Amino acid sequence: MSSVPTDLLPHPIVQAPMAGGVSVPQLAAAVSEAGGLGFLAAGYKTADGMYQEIKQLRGLTGRPFGVNLFLPQPEIADPAAVGVYAHQLAGEASWYETAPGDPDGGRDDGYDAKLAVLLDDPVPVVSFHFGVPAREVLDSLRRVGTFTLVTATTVEEARAVERAGADAVIAQGVEAGGHQGTHRDVPETDGSGVGLLSLLAQVREAVGIPVVAAGGIMRGGQIAAVLAAGAVAAQLGTAFLAAHESGAHTLHKQALTNPLYVRTELTRAFSGRPARGLVNRFLREHGRYAPAAYPDVHHLTAPLRRAAARAGDAQGMALWAGQGHRMARELPAGRLVEVLAAELASARTALSAGGTR
Repeated sequence: MSSVPTDLLPHPIVQAPMAGGVSVPQLAAAVSEAGGLGFLAAGYKTADGMYQEIKQLRGLTGRPFGVNLFLPQPEIADPAAVGVYAHQLAGEASWYETAPGDPDGGRDDGYDAKLAVLLDDPVPVVSFHFGVPAREVLDSLRRVGTFTLVTATTVEEARAVERAGADAVIAQGVEAGGHQGTHRDVPETDGSGVGLLSLLAQVREAVGIPVVAAGGIMRGGQIAAVLAAGAVAAQLGTAFLAAHESGAHTLHKQALTNPLYVRTELTRAFSGRPARGLVNRFLREHGRYAPAAYPDVHHLTAPLRRAAARAGDAQGMALWAGQGHRMARELPAGRLVEVLAAELASARTALSAGGTR
């Protein structure tokens, strides 16, 4: 298997791009400076907003970094179902004294404009979520020197990533926090996701491009495990959510280890697409009724989620988190990379010692 260029990853640690204000330039810079690969999340931003964050990040580090894009989404939502869900959220609107958002808030996330910026002023790495870019897009990025990754949640998706010409695939296990990067949103497959180690083994045998492992990874020993299973690096999101530089709301950071939140669940409640978050009141009350309608439901609930955050009410927020959330450590991001790298080295030493007995 080919590998990721070593200058991108002194340590095989990738900070997952977390949209919604978490993956700020300060977080990405701290990770990259420590020898990991920091990422900006361009999702839900304008092209100019993304560009301004790239400029800010470049002012903080000269190390490589990445930018993540959301693929435009097809029109699959049933307007009537979205209307019914909006009616159900009337109580939330009343409680937070905020009107729901307009579900017709746009489907392409400014994709073409963002690509134009990244081709005009290239960055070292670009990754994609919610689908596979066209081959000409990946070829264009390669021509300007950008390394490309695409998320896959099944073997079939990983093969599609390879056929399209991406440089590497991110194998995302069902343990991962936030949105599952499925290429097609098929409600009939809800709950059928594959765990990371099983997915990684299957993807590793199915494709010849490098595989980055993502999903529930919180410790250096787990990084050692996925590297031993054939990954070239591990992508961690929830582990960096609690970092000092993370842009996550304080209540979100605190909830990761708060015993009040005992488990996570995949839900459509906040966005209309399956995403893993801590089970709170909003998820319990609305999750079973949310339609398959992304980004319609995202636009619909966004003002309510912001109002809950302003009110200091974590029970109304989208508390995205992976299954390993209770292992979160509130450290500076650079220090966390150092700790993870030390744990990885220790685990590798232990494995080597065990293999010589």
